[in-house]
Formats: sequence, structure tokens, C-alpha cells
Amino acid sequence: MKQSVPAKVDSSTLVLSATSKQLLPWLVAVALFMESLDTTILNTAIPAISAALKVGPLSMKSVLASYTLSLAVFIPISGWMADRFGTRRVFASAIGLFTLGSLLCGLSSDIHLLVACRVLQGCGGAMMVPVGRLTLVRTFAKSELLRAMSFVSIPALVAPMLGPIAGGLIVGYLHWRVIFFLNIPIGLAGLILVYLHLPNYSEKDVKPLDLVGLILFGSGIALLSYVLEIFGEHTLSGREITGLLALSLFMLAGYVVHAGNIPFPLLELGLFRIRTFRASVSGSFFTRLGMGGVPFLLPLLYQVGLGFTPIQSGLLIMPQAVGAMSMKIIMTRVLNQFGYRGVLVSNTIIIGLLILAFGTIGPHTPIWLICLQAFVYGGFSSLQYTSMNTLAFADTTEAQTSKASSIASTMQQMSVSFGVAIAGLTTAFFVPASPRSEPLVIVRGLHHAFLLLGALTIASTIVFRSLRSGDGDDVSQHKALHTGG
Repeated sequence: MKQSVPAKVDSSTLVLSATSKQLLPWLVAVALFMESLDTTILNTAIPAISAALKVGPLSMKSVLASYTLSLAVFIPISGWMADRFGTRRVFASAIGLFTLGSLLCGLSSDIHLLVACRVLQGCGGAMMVPVGRLTLVRTFAKSELLRAMSFVSIPALVAPMLGPIAGGLIVGYLHWRVIFFLNIPIGLAGLILVYLHLPNYSEKDVKPLDLVGLILFGSGIALLSYVLEIFGEHTLSGREITGLLALSLFMLAGYVVHAGNIPFPLLELGLFRIRTFRASVSGSFFTRLGMGGVPFLLPLLYQVGLGFTPIQSGLLIMPQAVGAMSMKIIMTRVLNQFGYRGVLVSNTIIIGLLILAFGTIGPHTPIWLICLQAFVYGGFSSLQYTSMNTLAFADTTEAQTSKASSIASTMQQMSVSFGVAIAGLTTAFFVPASPRSEPLVIVRGLHHAFLLLGALTIASTIVFRSLRSGDGDDVSQHKALHTGG
């Protein structure tokens, strides 16, 4: 039975039915699963979609980057939207946007239209998961919150395991459009459950939205990402690219000045004065520049370069998720033993070396060795993500947690978007634009891309060296165990 809740409520007085409270973690988990599965499935299908749309595989980087970039732009306003319009309304709108974007993506017959629809998907995704987690925090007491959040984190671990093989099966036996159509029945069911069971928390006194900051920041990073994508494709002259780059940097610099002169900025940059937060977020950004391109490059290497089927490609990527889940068992012990500084400095170097190792995979590499590399990479990646994510909150106060989370999530999505663009840019220097290039030429170009990404990752250890021994030691074991990547 639908619960009647006033449009404006005080979260301390809202009482949920037992059924609604029990279903709430499931609702958020389904939203997170839908979002996580969408990306991991799509990575495996990149070669098939590029062939269907009659574009080169490297052109598909914009399809991936546009989604994460859209997340980066709209995540900062998700909390404000929930406070202003209510969690139920915003969460339902987010699921609706994501579902509509999925439908339009599945109907797209042109790459430019597909990119536009991915942006629409990203708008929904940016609101969906953060608002869902915010609802959990406001619904459950602290004694119950850990169990609820732990349950919600499961899809983030399961989706990367199912995504690659599901994408391979869909492309192999059905049609690539089914990847997007899968979200439609899930989204529609989610909308019904949201209106029946999701509480509608909102705030009476909402701070004003930093609209100028949103325009400056959003336009700046969107333009910068566009420059990274088209650089090297010779679609614009050097003077035009330089002008666009200067404009994007000018907008971002303008945001920094603007944020320092208003009481409620879009992103609270003053948090970067906290050493652990600065090292975590900055180190995460530069590390993910290298790691963010790996999910884009591996399916190209396996399918386009080495000739594996989509299903085989998915099976070769699956060990990464198994390795990530396996690392969760010993993660807290490792952090307690070596500390955040020791783990992040050494682990970043290890990941960089593993990315370099992907640049050695060729036609004669044994399958067992490819799977072993994927498994080890998945394990160390999981340790890296969890360490970076939890360290960000080591020295922030409870009042700063929401703002710190917005910055960390935004920077994370930015770095993934830029990482895909850099990976595609690097590969484009060594791979001809023709979609029918020789496989060995493609393999060689992808190897060079892995080498650059690995070097970028190793170089990011410079940021983590600013940490001191003992930094982050007061972060609870529960946080280390249950914070996802």
C-alpha cells in the first residue's frame, strides 16, 4: 500500500512501514547494479557496436567518456536536488532518465546520437546512486547502517563479474541493442517500487544552488574532455585545439576564483587543505587516469587485435572481478599492517607494472597467463580503490562528509573519462583510422597505449609520498571493508 508522506518532512519524524524499510536497501542495490552492469557490459560490446555503426573502434571512446563525464558534471548537485525536491521525486526522476536514455541508446543508429543518449543516461546515473545512498543514511540508525550499506555494496562487486560475460553472450547470440534494452524492465519495476516504498526526505532550509559554478565547472571539464578526444584526429587545426584548451582551462580557473568568493560553492575546494583528503583525491585522480583506460583497451586488444570472440573476451576479463572480491578478505589486514602511505605508494607502482604487463600480451601469450594477469590486476586494483576512497574521510568532520563525498566522486568520474580519452588518443597515434587495420598493427598500437598508461600510474606515486606514517590509522576497519571502488 502506498505510504502518504508530506512533500516537506523532517527526517527525524518520518516513520516507515516495516516492508518499506526492508525493501529500501534492495531498491538502492538494484539501481547500483543497473548502473554498474551497464558499463561493464558495454566495454565488451565496443568492437561489435563500432562495426554496426561503421566507425573505427577507437571512435567508441566518446561513447564511454561521455557517460562518466556526465556523471562528473551532475553528481555535485545530486545532494542539493534531493534536499530541494525530495529524495523520492529525485530518485524516481533519476531512474526514469536512466531508463529513457537506455531506450534511446538501444534505438540509436548513429554514433553522435548514441553519445547524446549516453549523456542523458549519465544525468540519471549521477542522481540515482548518490541520492539512494543518502536515503539509506537518513533512514537507518547508525547501528543498522553498516549492514544496509554492506548489502548495497554487493552489486558493485558482482556486476563487474557478470558484465563482461553477459556482454559477450548478448553480442554473440542476440544483438548489441539488447544491452541497453535490458535496463528498461528493471527501470520500470524500480519506478513502481520507488513510489510505493521510498521515503521522501527533504530539507526546509535549502542553501542556494551555485548555478554560476555549475556552468563554469561543467563547461570547463566538458570542453577539456572534448579536446582530449579530438586531439590527434586532425578534425580541427592546431590553433583551434589550442584555443579550446585555453578556454577550458580559463573556465576551470574561473571556477576556482568563483568558489573562493561565495559561501556555498558547488564543490568545497577548501577541503584540499586537509592533507589526507588532498593526497587521496589528487592521487586517485592521477592514478585513475592510467587505470581508467584499461577497461576500454582490453576488449579491443582481445577482440580486434587477437581475434577472440566477445564471449571469450568476456571470460578473459572476468578474473579481474574474482581477484577484486578475493582481495576484500585480506584488505583490512593489509592496511593495518602497512598503513595507508605504505600501501598506496607500493600498490600504485605494482598496478603500473601490471598495466605495463598487459602491453606484452600477444597472439602467443598462453590463456592461463592472461587470466592470471587479470586476476592479480583485479586484486591490487580493489586494494587501491578502497584505500583511496576511505583515506579521503580520515580527517574530515561529520559536517564535511557530504561535501567531501561530492568532490571525491566528481574527481573519480572526471579521471575515468579523461583516462579513456588519453587511452584512445595514445592508441590513435599508432593505429590507422581505418576500422580494417591489420590486427598486428592494432596490437602494437594498443601495446604502446598500455605502456603510457602504466607509466602514468607509476608517476602518480609522487602524490602519495606526501602522506605521513600514521595517516589514516583512525579510519575504522568497517570503512575499509565496505567502501567500494
